[in-house]
Amino acid sequence: MIDENTDGTDVAVKVPTNVPIVDYLILGDDPHLVANECKECGARYFDRRNACARCGKVEFVSARVSNEATLRSFSVVHRAAPGIPVPYVSAIVQTDDGTSVRANVVGLNDPMKVELGMRVRLTTYGCGTDDIGTECMAFGYVAA
Repeated sequence: MIDENTDGTDVAVKVPTNVPIVDYLILGDDPHLVANECKECGARYFDRRNACARCGKVEFVSARVSNEATLRSFSVVHRAAPGIPVPYVSAIVQTDDGTSVRANVVGLNDPMKVELGMRVRLTTYGCGTDDIGTECMAFGYVAA
């Protein structure tokens, strides 16, 4: 892709081949999630916070979230928006470092075979491509 400098000269712009669907998904050779962790109590959040909901403190650090997890709760979804294949498994997993993550369990031949307590691991997958070929990458969990 070519863009123009303020002086009128052309400059090459690097267009990413893929982009994460959420800011806290880190792509690359080692895909993982990053949470905002309270410096005081260790509570983790994926969204921006002005203060910790657990202790009220206001200092946060970025913390890598473990890719390995255990399925703690799930629902098999049979109705969805047009174009979304059903059934699929909407879940809450607890990562090995204790972080709670809401995501889908993907890659199952039969969603009805999902079980509480099953071991899962983070995975990424394409969920759409724009007009210039940049792919949007989502995350979910697969059976480990």
